[in-house]
Amino acid sequence: MSQVEGTGESDDAVFKALANPTRRHTLDLLRTRPRTTGEVCEAFPDLDRTTVLQHIRVLESAELVTGRKEGRTRRLALAPLPIKRIHDRWIGEYTRAAVGLLAQLDEDSQR
Repeated sequence: MSQVEGTGESDDAVFKALANPTRRHTLDLLRTRPRTTGEVCEAFPDLDRTTVLQHIRVLESAELVTGRKEGRTRRLALAPLPIKRIHDRWIGEYTRAAVGLLAQLDEDSQR
């Protein structure tokens, strides 16, 4: 199976999760340190708890966030591997191509 095959659905879930600003902000919060669901909910005073928990479920479905119970609380943590996979597949390849084009332009301007 090639690197591209078999990643379509999981990539779609990651892109869907990243498309929403509330979910991106949640990932930014978790990037600094793991947080409880209560702490994440407090970061969105304009949203009710149910709505924030729905956003968290989307992030968990995309495997961008992991959660584990600690007593009565649930601690959420960033799971960076899906973002790395997106970077490697989409951003990294385009970055290399752009650098190659810039190098070619530089060579052409030297002539």
